[in-house]
Amino acid sequence: MPEVAFPWHAEVWSQLTGQPQHAHAYLFSGLPGVGKRRFANAFAAFLLCEQPAQAMACGRCRSCLLREAGTHPDLLLVAPEEEGKAIRVDAIRHLVDFMGQTSQQGGSKVIVLHPAEAMNQNAANALLKSLEEPTANTYLLLVTDHPGRLLATVRSRCRAQKLPTPGQEAALAWLGEAAPELSAEQRLTLLHMAGGAPLRAAALHEVDAVQLRAGVVEAVKALLKDKQSASQVAESWAKIPLELLIDWFCSWTLDLLKLQTGAVAHAANADMDVVLGYMARHVAAQPLMEWQDWLLAHRSMTLGKANLNRALFLESMLLEWKQLLKKR
Repeated sequence: MPEVAFPWHAEVWSQLTGQPQHAHAYLFSGLPGVGKRRFANAFAAFLLCEQPAQAMACGRCRSCLLREAGTHPDLLLVAPEEEGKAIRVDAIRHLVDFMGQTSQQGGSKVIVLHPAEAMNQNAANALLKSLEEPTANTYLLLVTDHPGRLLATVRSRCRAQKLPTPGQEAALAWLGEAAPELSAEQRLTLLHMAGGAPLRAAALHEVDAVQLRAGVVEAVKALLKDKQSASQVAESWAKIPLELLIDWFCSWTLDLLKLQTGAVAHAANADMDVVLGYMARHVAAQPLMEWQDWLLAHRSMTLGKANLNRALFLESMLLEWKQLLKKR
């Protein structure tokens, strides 16, 4: 079967595939978990297809069969050697060599690079020349969750295409089909945790995030009530993905800011509404802003670091969080 984009990207898909000419480089961006990589793969299939029909790859021609078998000589997928690692300059040099070759199937050549923000400085610089001097009938599809982390010179040489997050109804419907064992309440909880991104919600379900979250909330309450120390809580979170924990604290902090300024009456994080409501009444504005700066700075510094002292970082984060109530 030919690869297809998700229904909530149908309008963008129609606009893109309906154009008589295509840009030599695209930058697909959007929230994590909205289906950007699937969109890019489907677009790659469309560009390579010898007989596209109804704005889709036919799935039957030789090019489509080679792609589906994973042996298409004119399709190159570029990604980190290990998840969370950088895309290094050697991978981009291979990409540049690929772009300079003649198409083996006599049609287009396509490169899908994901996640684009994983390119280190040398890799990004090595890509620039290919972006400045594109090869005929060669298309570069960059996929990113964080376009702001790319070099401005890379972004400016691509056609930016943001892929939207689906509406809640469409996201819940898809999640219900992907994980029919979930109740309506569980789907809604997961979708909120995922910021509305359905694929992210499905991934959270795979790691049993709802149950993990319940334990985290109880531990935070125990910390604030001095029933557990920061080191004890950090130790109890040893098996919880660090990305999840940081995302939850970021979300709670955003709720705190909204509550304190009167922008909302209740926290979006319903399971923390009472805690955040209390904190909003007892935390001063300046320490809260300083905490947010600390959290965001450390978020970008810690995620993906293989040599991170996880327990020490979590303990520091918990102490900073608790200290908010003492900086009045």
